[in-house]
Amino acid sequence: MSGSLKLQMAQQERDLETHYESTYHQSSLSSVSRQSYAAYVSGHGYKTSGKKKEKKVSAIPKKDKRSYLAVDKENEVIGYVVPVFRSSHLATQELMETQEEVKEEGVGYVVMRNLFSRETDFKMKTEKKTRETSMRESADRLALGRKMHERAEFQKKMNPDSLTHLPEFIVKPRGQTVWEGKSVKLHFTVAGWPKPRIAWYKNNVVIDVKAHPEKYITESQYNMHSLEIINCDFSDTAEYRISALNVKGESSAFAHVIVKRFKDGEAVIERPHGYSPEYGVTFYTTIIDKFGVSFGCEGETMSLGCTVIVYPNVKRYQPEIVWYRNGVILSASKWVNMHWSGERATLTLVHLNKEDEGLYTLRVNTKSGFDTHSSYVFVRDAAVEEEGVPVAPLDVRCHDANKDYVVVTWKQPAVEGSSPIMGYFIDRCEVGTHHWAQCNDTPVKYARFPVTGLIEGRSYSFRVRALNKAGVSRPSRASDPVAAMDPADRARLRAGPSAPWTGMIKFTEEDPTVGVVPGPPTDLAVTEATKSYVVLSWKPPVQRGHEGVMYFVEKCLVGTDTWQRVNTGIPVKSPRFALFDLAEGKSYSFRVRSCNSAGVGEPSEETGATTVGDRLDLPSVPGPVVPTRNTDSSVVVTWGASKEVKNLVGYYIEVSVSGSNVWVPCNNKPVKGTRFVCHGLKTGDKCVFRVKALNAAGYSESTSESEVCLVKAGIAVPSPPTGVTLLESARDYMVLGWQAPAKTGGADIRGYYLDYRTVKDGVTSKWHELNLQAVTATSYKVTDLKENVFYQFQVRAFNQTGISEASIPTVPLECKEWTVAVPGPPRGLHVLEVRKDSMVLLWEPPTFNGRSPVTGYYVDFKEENGKWRCVQERSTKMTYMKVSSLQEGISYRLRVHAKNVAGVGGPSKATDAILAQTHPGTNEIVVDVDDDGVISLIFECADLKEGSQFVWSKNYMALTDTSRLTIQTVGGKSRAIFKDPSVEDLGIYSCVITNTDGVSASYTLTEEGLKRLLDISHDHKFPIIPFESEMAIELQEKGRVRFWAQVAKFTSNCQVEYVFNDNIITEGKKYTMNFNKSTGIIELFMDLLEVTDEGTFTFSLVDGKAKGRTSLVLIGEEFAELQKKSEFERAEWVRRQGPHFVEYLSFEVTSECDVHLKCKVGNIKPATEIAWFKDGIEIEEDDEDAKKIGKTAEELTFDIGKISRKYAGVYEVKLKDERGKDKTLLNLTEAGYQAVLNEVFRVIANSSTELKVMSTEHGIILYSFVVHYIEDLRVGWLHKESKISHSERVQCGVTGEQLWLKINEPTEKDKGKYAIDIFDGKGGIKRVIDLSGQVWEEAFEEFKRLKAAAIAERNRARVVGGLPDVVTIQEGKSLNLTGNVWGDPVPEVSWIKNERQLMCDEHYSLKFEHGKFASITIAAVTSTDSGKYALLVKNKYGTEAAEFTVSVYFPEDEVEKKE
Repeated sequence: MSGSLKLQMAQQERDLETHYESTYHQSSLSSVSRQSYAAYVSGHGYKTSGKKKEKKVSAIPKKDKRSYLAVDKENEVIGYVVPVFRSSHLATQELMETQEEVKEEGVGYVVMRNLFSRETDFKMKTEKKTRETSMRESADRLALGRKMHERAEFQKKMNPDSLTHLPEFIVKPRGQTVWEGKSVKLHFTVAGWPKPRIAWYKNNVVIDVKAHPEKYITESQYNMHSLEIINCDFSDTAEYRISALNVKGESSAFAHVIVKRFKDGEAVIERPHGYSPEYGVTFYTTIIDKFGVSFGCEGETMSLGCTVIVYPNVKRYQPEIVWYRNGVILSASKWVNMHWSGERATLTLVHLNKEDEGLYTLRVNTKSGFDTHSSYVFVRDAAVEEEGVPVAPLDVRCHDANKDYVVVTWKQPAVEGSSPIMGYFIDRCEVGTHHWAQCNDTPVKYARFPVTGLIEGRSYSFRVRALNKAGVSRPSRASDPVAAMDPADRARLRAGPSAPWTGMIKFTEEDPTVGVVPGPPTDLAVTEATKSYVVLSWKPPVQRGHEGVMYFVEKCLVGTDTWQRVNTGIPVKSPRFALFDLAEGKSYSFRVRSCNSAGVGEPSEETGATTVGDRLDLPSVPGPVVPTRNTDSSVVVTWGASKEVKNLVGYYIEVSVSGSNVWVPCNNKPVKGTRFVCHGLKTGDKCVFRVKALNAAGYSESTSESEVCLVKAGIAVPSPPTGVTLLESARDYMVLGWQAPAKTGGADIRGYYLDYRTVKDGVTSKWHELNLQAVTATSYKVTDLKENVFYQFQVRAFNQTGISEASIPTVPLECKEWTVAVPGPPRGLHVLEVRKDSMVLLWEPPTFNGRSPVTGYYVDFKEENGKWRCVQERSTKMTYMKVSSLQEGISYRLRVHAKNVAGVGGPSKATDAILAQTHPGTNEIVVDVDDDGVISLIFECADLKEGSQFVWSKNYMALTDTSRLTIQTVGGKSRAIFKDPSVEDLGIYSCVITNTDGVSASYTLTEEGLKRLLDISHDHKFPIIPFESEMAIELQEKGRVRFWAQVAKFTSNCQVEYVFNDNIITEGKKYTMNFNKSTGIIELFMDLLEVTDEGTFTFSLVDGKAKGRTSLVLIGEEFAELQKKSEFERAEWVRRQGPHFVEYLSFEVTSECDVHLKCKVGNIKPATEIAWFKDGIEIEEDDEDAKKIGKTAEELTFDIGKISRKYAGVYEVKLKDERGKDKTLLNLTEAGYQAVLNEVFRVIANSSTELKVMSTEHGIILYSFVVHYIEDLRVGWLHKESKISHSERVQCGVTGEQLWLKINEPTEKDKGKYAIDIFDGKGGIKRVIDLSGQVWEEAFEEFKRLKAAAIAERNRARVVGGLPDVVTIQEGKSLNLTGNVWGDPVPEVSWIKNERQLMCDEHYSLKFEHGKFASITIAAVTSTDSGKYALLVKNKYGTEAAEFTVSVYFPEDEVEKKE
């Protein structure tokens, strides 16, 4: 074959070998012409077919001229390379050298050496070829040419200009956000020629993967590069840069990785569980009693909880419990309560709303890691008040709040009612009031509405109601309060004060800009446009002075020059404005003017033409809906995302039982994904599903109904088959067998697929499929194999869902001839010991054992008309099997399979149907031990027939060895007697009576049973005297020690020996002994325990041949403790000979909360000295505390009275006389004082009365009386199980012994159950009252009455002063009196004289000024003006008259009186 043909064939072989070469490498190959190839071949001295000569060209030196032809690793010319000049950058030179070293397609590699030779001498060789050879080589050249042309075309697509390319990122890496402790992978695809060199940077610092293999893993395959960051921690949050570099330059791409923590400030620790150096342990967390998928209804209360076990248990350490909803951390609020008891974490949703629906996650953080549990909570809508109305909207939020403007958004409900929703009403309520005002007169269609007209500085809450033809829905949950204020002011308030108050105020001159007309606003734009309204936004003018700026908005219809002011009445304060009542379809331009006290400024630049209409379209219909079975009560629903949608809010999924046409929402809160698990379905229902999308514009059309899905546990792929074994082998085939998968995945196994591969010298080839059609059996014959070749096999099972994972590959199996065959069926099947729940099957081995001995058997059974089932999982080597767990009254058939190395043979012939029942009079084998200790098995039968015999067997084999067992049969009773029972006798002993209807029984002698029988036998041979009570010890008065025991059964001949340390002891000074035969009590007394008494004390009994023995060991710590107690009891006895304390000093708290110290004394005489001490200082007779000391014949007391901190201390009492002394001490500091307080708390808490209600003019008071109150007592008030916080409206306190809760200005929200929780020293005692129903009505009505009366009394018209009782005035003088008047409203004023109203005239001047001062002036009084006057004031709350007397006298009369 010619050199050219060899080259062509070698190239074809290389093509086959590089068939799986990476596409990146293929794309990097350049096109080449056939001329370049020929030049290259000729230049390297290869044989050519054109000229029948062989040229030998020597290689050129390394320093000679370089070639600009590019060749690959196989020295194939692949293109032309533009030379790189030596003036290139040093980085390019370094790159070329590096790429040449690693033999990659770079400039340093493609600029090949030794292409041309300086030598010109060569030798030619002529080669003759036949025509056939020449034609074959010509065909090969044509095929090679076509292949090179195809490669060239391919390279043109991948590299059109066949020149070098700057690296270009085809797929850029994407930023990732992950939880701490997880791994993340960044991917990208880059193209370029020559192949770029990739480098990864973290915050512009190169990543050394080799230095940190445990942290980073990089891959470069199939034109795709990736970086995997393992076990992310917080320090991995960074900007990652990918640098791709070749000779054309460098390109970079960036991706940000954000590692989220569940709580700020959490220590960076290894994830998952790791060692905690702080505590020196590794914490392991287990979550049990987990909450599952939960369902609730709006308005209900729901609790979620889990029990958390943290091991090991470290004192003063508790894990951190965090709750999440949809990945957002939850905090305690009026809607959410969280509790951690130390073992159980509980989350309580106080008042469910649809906003509460979502995925709830419990996260337990420890110092070693974290553990989580998640489950979904569904919230159903509350029942509607009217049929057909929509349900309430949800998720009301406030955005873009300004001085007098806010944008309110919400989400549409899942159920529109009997007709589509026509629009929404928005209500607002000022914080602190309970009045809801409607914001819009016309329903808005969009789920977004700008609310204007707010009062600056006030806070508002908003709610939304939906409207359809049937009516208006219930309102949504109110939004969070939002303040109407400038965003800059809000930012300053959030930031807090910038500097502390210094106490200095500086005055400066007025800024010259004050009084300047503001300039025009800037950046005017239309931010929202619908057919209902248009929203404008702008920026305040730069020139505006220091005073506030307001704005006027003007509009102009496009095509006209007339500008019309929109807000003519009141200018707006916010740089936002919503215009309503615009003509739909027409175009407008808008502009804004600024104004202040100096005037109105110039207008802003006008906006472009804005057409009134909806800019946001309804979402398009989502893609097809595909339901998939999940569990018995849930279905997984997936669908295609809406292709044409802006500002998608989410999707609603609806379900309907097929054929009912009644659609029910699966979720009441929109979900954004395209997959949702619909829970709460009924098992067995056939359901269809549909999905609709929504955004602010409304709902899309619902998708078409999905296919019917049966609500049933979903099916999965089966587990891999197991036990793949070789059943038979020949020269060219093998028979394989395997076991069916343990888990079928919920569906029947439809078949199996087999793979094989060859193994040679430990090297394996690729896996290849064996069977294209599935195998339904668990065996398969593999044909067309090669003899003496090793193969490995694996099997896959498949069901309706798919194909399982492959089984564990077999060991390499050699294909060679060997004789293996399965055995035949067993024979001689028969059944014994038929009972109601079991029977025993016996059989004989098969006649044909196969090519190897039988290794075991399998037993099958079935009911009369049922399917065959195997009794045991593993084969048995015995020829019998007890089949248990049968049902009484059911007939069964049995059969057996034999097994050998080759496999399991066919089944035997089945037995006849056998009824599972116990025949009347059936006996079982019983075991007996006689008085001599002989063990025997007894079987009795009352229904013996003529010729019947008892046939005993062991393990169902006839007994032939009589050396270990003796059979005795008398009448209907047979006894099998054991001669010398041992482990050799273990087994199943059965007895069959011939000539009967299968009367038989068996007894299994186990090792445990044999041991028990041998113990009984020993007791019968060697009887033991039983003890009712074993030897015990007790301490008596004076420290005397008593050893005693009680015998249960004995005769009068029973004798006792007293033994100490194996030495018999007798009665004397040290020991006193007694054996009461009437009670069986044996006693040994010792007056005092000494060191030499440490050891073992024994009572040894002999009663004929029976013996008994009981002992007590007193050594070590036990003896020392007993000796110590004995000495103590003796010392106590000595102490009690003189004055002593019978009960030591203690305290008690009376029902009036008085504290008394007391102790009981004994053996006291008048001469006995009694002394009290406090903190080591004796209380003398003239001390104030001496008055508190009391004494009786048997008790000493100290009356503390009401406890306080001054009584804390150490109290001590001492007794002393000539007979001896004693003392007692009570520490009432720290823990002791707290114990007294706890007891006082208990008395106070138990003395509390039930809660009562009292109404006042200010509100409602709940109160309870206690016997006494101290400041340390903890009292808490609860409303609806939630703790009440102190505020101006709700206050709690104590007055005397009254504990009260004041609710000022009560409202309907204050109804409910109230409780007072009084600490009782351990927990708390609650007194509860239900402030609702009639109790609430009566209290609330009384409150309103008292409030009205107080208002009336406070605002009643009355004269508050200024008028005298009597006025004496000389005739002719003028009288002027002024009275101070009060009343709200201002009262009516009139003057009365002698019960007749005065009118204003020349004589009487009546005035009422400022609503407070009423005056009367009488000009030139006369005697007729004397009389009784009154100032009468009156308003709607009451009337009052201030009376006074006027007396006029004459001067002459006065003179006469004086004379």
